[in-house]
Parts: sequence; structure tokens; C-alpha cells
Amino acid sequence: MHYSGFRVIKEALTGHKGWGPAWRDVAPQKDYDYVIIGGGGHGLAAAYYLAREFGGKRIAVVEKGWLGGGNVGRNTTIVRSNYLLDGNAPFYEFSLKLWEGLEKELNYNAMVSQRGILNLVHTDAQRDAARRRGNAMILNGSDAELLDTEGVRKLYPFLNYDNARFPIKGGLLHRRGGTVRHDAVAWGYARAADRLGVDIIQNCEVTGFKIEAGKVLGVETTRGYIGAGKVASSVAGSSSRVMAMAGMRVPIESHVLQAFVSEALKPTIPGVITYGAGHFYCSQSDKGGLVFGGDIDGYNSYASRGNLPVVEDVIESGVSLIPAIGRVRLLRSWGGIMDMSMDGSPFIDKTHIEGLYFNGGWCYGGFKATPAAGWCLAHLLAKDTPHETATAYRLDRFRTGHAVDEKGQGAQPNLH
Repeated sequence: MHYSGFRVIKEALTGHKGWGPAWRDVAPQKDYDYVIIGGGGHGLAAAYYLAREFGGKRIAVVEKGWLGGGNVGRNTTIVRSNYLLDGNAPFYEFSLKLWEGLEKELNYNAMVSQRGILNLVHTDAQRDAARRRGNAMILNGSDAELLDTEGVRKLYPFLNYDNARFPIKGGLLHRRGGTVRHDAVAWGYARAADRLGVDIIQNCEVTGFKIEAGKVLGVETTRGYIGAGKVASSVAGSSSRVMAMAGMRVPIESHVLQAFVSEALKPTIPGVITYGAGHFYCSQSDKGGLVFGGDIDGYNSYASRGNLPVVEDVIESGVSLIPAIGRVRLLRSWGGIMDMSMDGSPFIDKTHIEGLYFNGGWCYGGFKATPAAGWCLAHLLAKDTPHETATAYRLDRFRTGHAVDEKGQGAQPNLH
């Protein structure tokens, strides 16, 4: 079924009787060439690109719950490529380019909105750092524009410019960044992968691996054993638990990252704002709600809920930056489980077990990485070599001294 404006009009006039399921509800077969654990954005994207770009056949995605029920539906929807280090910048620029053509490729409205991202500057040292980052972004093929105070004021006149402690002295503008509807990404990839023959198996939790002579042969699930030629784990905050079933300890800690949505307002914030004086970021959804977040909760947890001190810290930062939102009512909040690596950067790599692959450690950046993470994992599965933009994302980088320390904030709270 091809989606189009004409099709929407036709179905509206005929009682919407022609719509069919977006993907098949299938039972697992006894074996596949590829089994991808995790039906979030990364797992579904990997299955899609593996089938479309690399000719993969007999592919299954197994998901313990329902599609869109994990981190892909629990984030603040931001996409960007404003990274500094060589290990990250080409990868996220590759991802942003994939975002720019995603809706046409998938024939699905993911509401990609390149409304711009502004990182505020409050000190001379921050301005120097922003200039350095902007130059690195441009050298890596991205876009960057350094604004002074008046340039920021033209875009966002309602900010607190004269805060005695945190005056706004400018900002780094990344115009191609923006937002995407999170759960629509999962649905779009699922539909496109299904059309290529990928089996998407929901309510199918992996409970163990079958490994013999150092080679993975398949996975045990709540719906029975599934044999596999190759298995990839792409389960975000549950990475440590899943890989522990294979006897592996990965350099990851799981933490809760809370996010918030306000009541609907008239159009107020045209793009995405990040606060340079605290960890706070905010945008406005197409439904009118302000979507914002900040730091992770400092304790380890697999629960999708956070604590009140972080709520207070995030809202304090927001009111400090935008005093007017002090009168806005909070509509809802939620928590995603972040698999925090020790250097703030991810992993897409083979493991020491033959046929077992790992994608994880995305920290705050998992959603924006979705297309490239899927493509690079598919490349690794098909060719057994890393994609050129993901060569730094090795599992052994801490042992070899090649950490990709983008922000100096890994899983330990003292690093924030």
C-alpha cells in the first residue's frame, strides 16, 4: 500500500475501508539468517537497511513488548550533527543526511522538521569553545553559524538576556538540526522492513543465547528457540542484561533520563534551544506542548521513572532561561532507560563470540543516530567490517586507549 495525499482523500470519501495493517503480525520461524534483538528505531532501521542496501534475506526482529514502547518513543525527538570529535562528527552528519531523505524513502510521514538548534553561550570561554566546535562541524560537512547577542534576540526575544549570573552572549546555530516524531520513526521503518520480507515479532522476549564452541547458534525466547546465523543486540537501556546472558560484561551503566511535556501553547519556540548554563533543552511540538529535559538521574536503574530532585533541577534551569514558562502547567513526564558508556560515545562492533554483534552505549544520542546506527549495524552484519563513519565505535577502545570523549560525561554522575 502506497501512502499519498490522493490515497488519504480517497479513503476519507469511501469510509476508510481500504487501509490495511502497516506490517504483518507473524509467528517466529525455527531459524533465520539474521536475528536482531530489539524492535526500537535502531533494530528496525538495521533490518530495513540490511534487506534493502545489503541484500539480506531471512531477517527477523524480535521485540519483548510492542513497537515504539521503548526509548524510540521515550525521548525529546531532537536530531542534529553538531559534534566536535572526528570519531563522532562524520557519523552524525551521515545520520542527519539520512534523516533529510527519510520520509520519501520510507513513504511515511515522520514529521521531520529542520527547525534549527541553538546552543547558547554565556561566557567568553564558551564562545571560544562554540567557535571551535562550529569550525569542526563545517570541516566535517555540517553547518554552523556563530551568533552574537542580537542575533539570538532576533530568534528568541523572550529569553532572559540580563541574568546577572548567566547573561546570554550569543550562541552556535545549527540550522539543519531539528525534531522528528519519535514513534513514527519506528512505525515507518517497521512498515518498510516488512515490505522487504522482514519478520517483525512482537511480545517475544529473549531469555538466553545458545552458544557452542565460541559461536552463537540462536536465541531462546518466550516464544521458543529461534536459530540464527548471526545475532545482533540493539536493546538500548537493557544492553547490559541482554549481553550478560551471553556471558559478556559491557562497559555500560543504565540510568533514567526524564523528559517533560507542558500543556499546549500557541507557537512560541520556533526551534530547539539548549542552555549553556545548565543541562536543559527545549522545543515545541506541533501539538503545542513544550518538550524539554536535562540530566540523567544519577543512580543506576532499569525503571522508566525518575526522582523529584532531577525534576526540580530541570525546571529551575528552564525558568532561569525562559521566565515566562513559570506560569505554564506540566502535562506529563516519562523516563527512558539510557545505556551510558564511559566516554559518552556508542558501540557498533563484533563481539569475541562468533556471529554475535552489539549496538549500544548511546547515552543521550540514540534517537538522533537512528538511521546511521541502523545502516552501520547492517553494514557490519553483512560485511563483517565497520562502516567508514563508525570505525571508532569499538568495544575494546578503553583497553586500547582510544576513547571518544565527546563531552567527558559518561555513566558516572561525578563526570557531569
